[in-house]
Amino acid sequence: MTISARSDEASPGEQPKGLGAARASEELPIGEPRFASVPELRERLREVGYLADDGLAGVVYLADRLAKPVLVEGPAGTGKTELAKSVSRLTGARLIRLQCYEGLDEAKALYEWNYKKQLLRIQVESATPDEARRAGWEELEEDIFSEEFLLTRPLLEAIRASEPVVLLVDEVDRVEIETEALLLEILSDYQVSIPELGTVRATQIPLVFLTSNNTRELSEALKRRCLFLHLDYPSVEREREIVLAKVPGITEELADQVARIVRSLRSLELKKHPSISETLDWARTLVLLGIDSVDEQTARDTLHLLLKYRSDIETAAKEVAAATRRAPA
Repeated sequence: MTISARSDEASPGEQPKGLGAARASEELPIGEPRFASVPELRERLREVGYLADDGLAGVVYLADRLAKPVLVEGPAGTGKTELAKSVSRLTGARLIRLQCYEGLDEAKALYEWNYKKQLLRIQVESATPDEARRAGWEELEEDIFSEEFLLTRPLLEAIRASEPVVLLVDEVDRVEIETEALLLEILSDYQVSIPELGTVRATQIPLVFLTSNNTRELSEALKRRCLFLHLDYPSVEREREIVLAKVPGITEELADQVARIVRSLRSLELKKHPSISETLDWARTLVLLGIDSVDEQTARDTLHLLLKYRSDIETAAKEVAAATRRAPA
């Protein structure tokens, strides 16, 4: 499998590789702007349930205008993946997701051949007389390396798409350096050279989001290629606003209590701090139970919705009493 920013064979008078790559980047097929302005984008994100500030909306706006990927870093559960999903919803673009993991290779990220189907085709051909089989081998070889036998994976799917696409490369910090280099090359020129089929070039540039939980340091080359966005846990005020927007039937007083208690738990030394989604699960549970105000006993009884380790629950239980006293009744 060959991944290249240009054809493997240099033609006469071809530019040196560095200059050729620069020229290829300049000729990327950038389409019409998806967003009119930063305030308009922020409002549209709110309409699909994602509360963004001007800084976040500004990075997404520039990513669209500059045709650059967005590298979104931050703790788990701060809305990184949801950002890509929300942009997909508001633009009506198809979401293509590459979930990264240790051991991810080109065959799972880019493309591979359907070997079982190819073998079956060869076995059918082998049933023909020897003379006819020898004469048809070249034709058979060309046939089994055709589109019919190609299995496209998320990266190639995004490049080949003719309709608007949002490409989400989730938890990119989990892949090895070799796969990261593959991502870098693909995102630099949005084209792939498949030896048996030729070069596949993007006809439109997808809006790309790469998320990272900082489990390892990403390469400088990949960071240079992207616009950077850091998402941390929200402030008390922002989390209260999120809870009010996402949990039907919750009162402002209960939403404020939830946000303040969760904030106090995140200040503790825990194996895993509560994510925004876990905050919402807790708030929905309180509403379902008909609880209007969180007291110490209620908080203790429902801590398992926020925390997933026994040691964290035991540590947090000591904080709950003080937190519930601090929260407005």
